[in-house]
Amino acid sequence: MQPSVIRRAQLSDAAALSELGARTFTETFAHLYPPQDLSAFLDQAYSLERTCADLAHPGKAQWIVEAGGQAVGYALAGPCELPHPDVAAASGELKRFYLLKPWQGGGVGGRLFDEVMAWLEQDGPRDLWIGVWSENYGARRFYARHGFEKVGEYGFRVGNTVDREFILRRVAHAGSTKG
Repeated sequence: MQPSVIRRAQLSDAAALSELGARTFTETFAHLYPPQDLSAFLDQAYSLERTCADLAHPGKAQWIVEAGGQAVGYALAGPCELPHPDVAAASGELKRFYLLKPWQGGGVGGRLFDEVMAWLEQDGPRDLWIGVWSENYGARRFYARHGFEKVGEYGFRVGNTVDREFILRRVAHAGSTKG
């Protein structure tokens, strides 16, 4: 496997991120949805316009993982928008975190995760949140190893399908160090 590079994404990466977002979501979850639901969701969630808006948002950041000149993973973080009563204005959220299957389990995800967490806590410790599909056991184990605990649930809509999504939180600790 080729070495990977993780870097902050720029507006010039929008097309690659849009395509990679749709590809990784499809690779991970397409078997769960009727084709029309998946297509409608991908058109909305991973459109070039949505990706450009995320990249231009002053409170959000994206990272891209590249290997051999190809995008193989990415992450998106920013203010928390999960539907939980304890979410505060200062709360941060890991919104998207995906690697193509061949790049999973080799340490790249851990490196990417560490970069995102450091960015989310660059101004000091704060509560961090993640929404994860209830049956994504590997992701749930990964996040638990990093101090995230389940604190709620909500329905995540993909077309007419509503998935059971878990809300995970890592509470800020005064003794935490900046990343």
